[in-house]
Amino acid sequence: MEKTFAIIKPDAFAAGNAGKILQRIYSEGFKVIGLKKLFLSKVEAEGFYYVHKDRPFFDELTDFMSSGPCIVMVLEAENGIKKWRDLMGATNPAEAAEGTLRKEFGSSVGENATHGSDAQETAAFEVSYFFSGLELL
Repeated sequence: MEKTFAIIKPDAFAAGNAGKILQRIYSEGFKVIGLKKLFLSKVEAEGFYYVHKDRPFFDELTDFMSSGPCIVMVLEAENGIKKWRDLMGATNPAEAAEGTLRKEFGSSVGENATHGSDAQETAAFEVSYFFSGLELL
């Protein structure tokens, strides 16, 4: 079993799609071992996305991620990172495959409903940014 980190982003939360996304997560066989509803501050969003700090989209991304509530999660499944990324779909919802979360719930590259770790090292950082070991059940 492999752990990965996931976010239901503010756009999906505001649109009332968090429950639908959670239902898909469970129906696809993921175990949710950590879950929190948060309203990130700009500083917290900047800390989380620090790897992108020199990218032109950094301010827009961190403004968006601090614009409303989101749900952060730790998911577990066999090949969990790949499985979650496959379920999310391409970053750009217009290019995402039918049946993926971003195709169904995303509206743009910037507001694409979900986030997921892209590697084990990234997942380790992202999980520890939001959860202590005692919070993972």
